[in-house]
Order: sequence, then C-alpha cells, then structure tokens
Amino acid sequence: MTINCAISGFFRHSLDRQRHVSKCKFCDSKNIVKYGQYQGLQRYFCKDCERKFADNDALPHMKTPSFQVASVLDMFYERKSICAIRGCIEQQYGNYPSISSIYRWIVRFTEMAIEETEAYRPKVGDVWIAAETSLKINGEKWWIWDIIDSETRFLLASHMSRLRTMQNAQALVAQATEKAGKFPRIVITNTLQTYLNNVELVPKNDIRSSQYMRFIIKPSKDMTEEVNKPLKRRIKVIQKTKKEKRSRLALNGCSVHYNFFKPHKDLNYRTPAEKAGVGLSFDGWLSIVKEDSFPRHGQNHVEVRTQG
Repeated sequence: MTINCAISGFFRHSLDRQRHVSKCKFCDSKNIVKYGQYQGLQRYFCKDCERKFADNDALPHMKTPSFQVASVLDMFYERKSICAIRGCIEQQYGNYPSISSIYRWIVRFTEMAIEETEAYRPKVGDVWIAAETSLKINGEKWWIWDIIDSETRFLLASHMSRLRTMQNAQALVAQATEKAGKFPRIVITNTLQTYLNNVELVPKNDIRSSQYMRFIIKPSKDMTEEVNKPLKRRIKVIQKTKKEKRSRLALNGCSVHYNFFKPHKDLNYRTPAEKAGVGLSFDGWLSIVKEDSFPRHGQNHVEVRTQG
C-alpha cells in the first residue's frame, strides 16, 4: 500500500503542477500575482491576506508537498522506522526532512485522523472477538485489549493498560458498545473469559436502570488468534514512542489505519470500514492531509506552524 500511495501521490502532484494556480493557499482568494521563483518553484503573493506561497502541493506554512507527508504517515503505520522513512523520501523525491519534522507530521495528522473518523458508526454483527496483546514500553509491560467484529473485522475498541483487571474489561466493552451503537450477543475470546464474565451492559439512555444485559462468552483460540494476528503487527509502531501519551496516540492512529485505510485480504481487499458500510469522505492519509488545507467552517481552527 505504501508504494501505491507514493505512485498515486506522484501522479496527483503531476496533475496539480499542470494546472495554473488560481487561488491563495491561505485565504482562498483569487486576487493573487506572481512573485518570482525560488529553487525552480513559482511563488505568488496574495493581495488580500498579504502572504506569499509557492506553486507546489504543500499545505500553508509547510514546504513539503502533501503527498510526501501522506507517504510518511502510511510508511509509519506500516511499521517503517523514522530513519527508514526519511531515507525513502530522500530516494524517491530528493527531499530530506528532519526527524523532528517527520515526528510533528505524524502527531499532527494522526490527531486529525482520529478526530475525523470518530463520528463514523459501523454496521456490525452480534458476534464480537475479544483479544489481548502484551508489549513493553520503556521496559514496562503493558496490555492492549481489543474488540473486533467477527463479520466485518472492524476494530471497535482498543484499550491500553498496565494491569489486567475487570475495570479495564468493563471500559473496553463500554467503548466498543458506544462505537457500535449496540450490544453484542456473543463474545469470543481466548484468555479474557475471567475478566469478561462479570461485565454488565447498561442501556445507554437508562444509566440508573437495574436491568442489565449480558452476553454469552465462547472460547476459541484459533479464531481469536486469526483475527488478532494483523493487530499484533502494530506493536512495533507503538513501541517506537517513549511516552505513555504518545503510545496511546499511536495506538489510536493504528486503529484508524487498520479500519479505514488498509485493505484486508480476508475481506477481498476491502477495508473493515468498507465492509461495515461506512461511507467515507476520504480514502487514505492523503485525504486527511489535504483536509487540513484550510480552516474548517464552524470550528475554532488552531493554526499549526510546521517547518518542513
């Protein structure tokens, strides 16, 4: 997918360069004039907002074209190291961004992707799979708890904790039911039976109700391991971060990449989001990066000045 993303970005970039620049990157005004060239790139000046910008695919306040930034995100969530990513960008595009710039791109657009996908509600079945994965962050053992829909393979919830407790199991199931908008009928698991046995589901609109719902727990090592196998690959991504806050951000970024951007062989090379009937307004990291070109209407936009 990394190669396809790079090729797609290259062709989009070529088409963009063939089109005449007709509006300002910052304020969308058409009141612009040419303002000389720099390193072979035509520059423009906007008479309305009085800002200068280059004739390339880069976002405002950024030098690197959007498709290169999208390739960085795709390679990161496909488990490439930051140094390897920088080498690929240099080899393919002749650009050599700093490690700090790459890191800022990952944080900035991962946060945006999480926000953009939060409102989507997948159409999932009644049989879910609960799995766990252990990993070490700075020498400390952590646990990642997951709930995946067995039919669509949509990852409904991921929860990271230092301990394995019933409270963490309760939080995991609550997160999954909120995302799905429904309760499961059966939960299949391999090692979490003890923790899930006492989980009780309370109707969301009636928190004080004494009527609790329960689900049937069925053990299945083979099915749990089969579904959880692709998720174990994200350990390398999460372990690259050194702080708990960034580890949680990477975990949520992996969920977005897994659900919305990565085609699955078991789903006939569709994404879990497509299988779950989620109608997307974007189809990859490039769409997320492009989404940040201008302030979104109706929201307080915080300008992020990124050098790179």
